[in-house]
Amino acid sequence: MADQAAVAALTWGVKQSFRAYVEGAGGSIDVGSGAERTADGAFSFAAAPGGGLTLAADGRPQGRGDFVGDVQFQAHGGMLSVCLADPRLQTGPEGAVVTVADSLTRDRRVILAELDLAAAAREGDEVVIPAKLARDGWQVLGDHYPPMSPLDPVRLRVR
Repeated sequence: MADQAAVAALTWGVKQSFRAYVEGAGGSIDVGSGAERTADGAFSFAAAPGGGLTLAADGRPQGRGDFVGDVQFQAHGGMLSVCLADPRLQTGPEGAVVTVADSLTRDRRVILAELDLAAAAREGDEVVIPAKLARDGWQVLGDHYPPMSPLDPVRLRVR
């Protein structure tokens, strides 16, 4: 990898057990606005134009990257309704987080996940970063998981 590799996409399954619960309950998971479902059930979001998220030589992300697309989880006749839109990965002195817009109107952002940059690992043209549910994120997932629950790792693909 180059000293400053640009990030092309963010792939994230959010939480495999949550996806299995929604689909097992007869619900649906729909993607839109550019997001795609991967073969393993995760979601891929392309980098928005002009993003400033890069990967340093050690594979750790730096800056802020905006990604486009949305995922909607629906089950129990609408009683469970979760929207995750336009993820943003942002790094700072305190570490890294993933925020999402929690509705299709995209008028409010919530910190959904905290990332463990110290445990980031390269896998081919991707960097895999462990994630855990942020304090505010538990409400987004319908309070099914307590804060700091492990989530699926975030994968960043470089150009």
